[in-house]
Amino acid sequence: MAEIINMPRLSDTMEEGVVAKWLKKVGDKVEEGDILAEIETDKATMEFESFHEGTLLHIGIEEGDGAPVDSLLAIIGEEGEDISGLLNGGAASKEKPASEEKEETVEDDTTNEASGGEIPEGVEVVTMPRLSDTMEEGTVASWLKKVGDNVEEGDILAEIETDKATMEFESFYSGKLLHIGIEEGQSAPVDDVLAIIGPEGTDVDAVLAASKGGGKAPAKKKTAEEASRSSKEEKKETTTSATTASSSNGRIFASPLAKKMAEDKGIDLSKVKGTGENGRIVKKDIENYKAPAESKSAAAEAPTGSPAPSANVMPFVPAGEESREEKKNSQMRKTIARRLGESKFSAPHYYLTIEVDMDNAMASRGQINSLPDIKVSFNDMVVKACAMALKKHPQVNTSWKDDVTVYNHHVHIGVAVAVEDGLLVPVLKFTDQMSLTQIGSQVKELAGKARNKKIAPQEMEGSTFTVSNLGMFGIQEFTSIINQPNSAILSVGGIVEKPVVKNGEIVVGHTMKVTLACDHRTVDGATGAQFLQTLQAYLENPVTMLA
Repeated sequence: MAEIINMPRLSDTMEEGVVAKWLKKVGDKVEEGDILAEIETDKATMEFESFHEGTLLHIGIEEGDGAPVDSLLAIIGEEGEDISGLLNGGAASKEKPASEEKEETVEDDTTNEASGGEIPEGVEVVTMPRLSDTMEEGTVASWLKKVGDNVEEGDILAEIETDKATMEFESFYSGKLLHIGIEEGQSAPVDDVLAIIGPEGTDVDAVLAASKGGGKAPAKKKTAEEASRSSKEEKKETTTSATTASSSNGRIFASPLAKKMAEDKGIDLSKVKGTGENGRIVKKDIENYKAPAESKSAAAEAPTGSPAPSANVMPFVPAGEESREEKKNSQMRKTIARRLGESKFSAPHYYLTIEVDMDNAMASRGQINSLPDIKVSFNDMVVKACAMALKKHPQVNTSWKDDVTVYNHHVHIGVAVAVEDGLLVPVLKFTDQMSLTQIGSQVKELAGKARNKKIAPQEMEGSTFTVSNLGMFGIQEFTSIINQPNSAILSVGGIVEKPVVKNGEIVVGHTMKVTLACDHRTVDGATGAQFLQTLQAYLENPVTMLA
C-alpha cells in the first residue's frame, strides 16, 4: 500500500522546509535507508532518508520550492499503484467509511441541485488560481484575451498579481472565452470565478448559477496545485508572423524566461520584435536579437578639414539603466529575521562596554602555540574566560520565562559563525570543563560543519550564553542582539595597538573592547558590570584560567 511522506520537522524551530535537491526521481526504486532528498531547514541543509521501500510514485515539492512542515513531500508504493485518492484527498479521506462517503456524495448532489443544476458538458469554469503558498486573493493585472476570442490550451489568459509576484496564467482548456468574472485591476479571493470557456452560444447565466454552490468548478477543472506548478514551467512558444510586443497602452508582453534572459543580456525589450502569440516576446526572440548598429558620430562622418559641428551642443545626458533583483529568502534567513526580531522587541536590551589590556594574553598565547601540535586563538581564550565567569555570576547564566527565571547550573556557550546564508550558533556543551585546546578544536570542527551545511540540529541547541567575535574583520566595537533564551551575549572586537598609560608612563599597548548585551529582565546593570570585571581579570591574567 502506498505511503505518504510528509515534509519532516528536522529542527526544533523548523516551520517549513525547502527541497534543495532530489536524489531520487519518480519511477526510481527506493530502499529503506536510501537518501530521498536534501532538505534546507532554518538551520542547515540535511539529508532526509526514506523509512519505506517501494517505488517513488509522486514528488509533491519540486527542487527549490518550500512548503510547511507536514505538507505532502512524496508518495512511495508499488509500481503502477493508483494514488489518485491520496493526491485528491490524502490518507484521511481514503480511510473514511463507505457510509460517510455516501453521505458526502448525497450532500454534494444536494448542493448542486440548490446551486441551479449541472454545468453543461464542454463548458469549463476557470477560477482564481492559488499561485503561491500564502496567496489568499489575486488581482487581474491584465487580460490577454477578451470575450469572444478563441482560446487554445496553453494560451496565456491573463496576468495575475499575487502576494509575491505578477505571474502569467495559462488556459488548460480550448474553446471560446464566454465570460470574464474579474475585470482588470479588480481583486478576488482564490477560487472565485475568473472566466468561463466553452462552446459559442452557451447560456452563461445558467453556468454561473450552477457554479455558485460554494464557488466549486466542475469535476474536470484542474486543481490549483496543477495551476501553480504549470505557472512555473516555461510557457509554450508558438511561431506567428513577427509583430511588435507592445500593446496600445505601452505594456510589453514577454514570457518570464525571455524577461530574465533580456535582463541578463542587457537587452531593451521595447526594441525586440515578438514572434509569439499576439506579438509576445519568447525565448528565441532574445536568442536571435541583434542590436542595431550604432550610427557614426557627425564628427566621424565629416570630411577632413570640414568645419566643426554647430556650437549648439546638446546637454549631457547620463547613460545607463537602473536595475535591481529579488532573491528568494532562504529558510535560515527568514528564521534569523523572525527570531532576532522577537528578541530585540521583547527583551529590553542594554549594553556595557569595557576595554581589556591584552598584552599578557598575547604573551600567553604565544607560549602556548609554541608547543608542538597546539594552537589556540584569542577567541578560544575569550570563550574559556566567559565560561569561568558565568560560574561565578550565575545570574547571567539564566533564561527568562513569564512566571519564573531559569537558572542554568551548566554552562553551554554558543559561538556565532558566519555562513553564506546568515549566522549559525554551534554550542560547546559544558564549556567550563573544557581546556583551551579542547575549546579550540571543537570550535574549529563545529564551524567547519556549519559552513559546509553538515551540522546537526542538536549541535546548535541548548546554549546558555553566546559569544560573537568580529575582531578578525577589523571591527573594534559593536553590539549584538541577544540569542534567546539566553540572558546575555558578548560582542568581541579586534585587538588594537595604541598608546596606553602604565605606571604613570605612556607606552605602546594592546587593547580589546568587549560589549555585553544584557536582558534587563534577568540581569541588572550592576550584575552585568561585575561579570565583565571578572571576565577582564581572567583575560588580563590568563594564568588564572589554568590554575
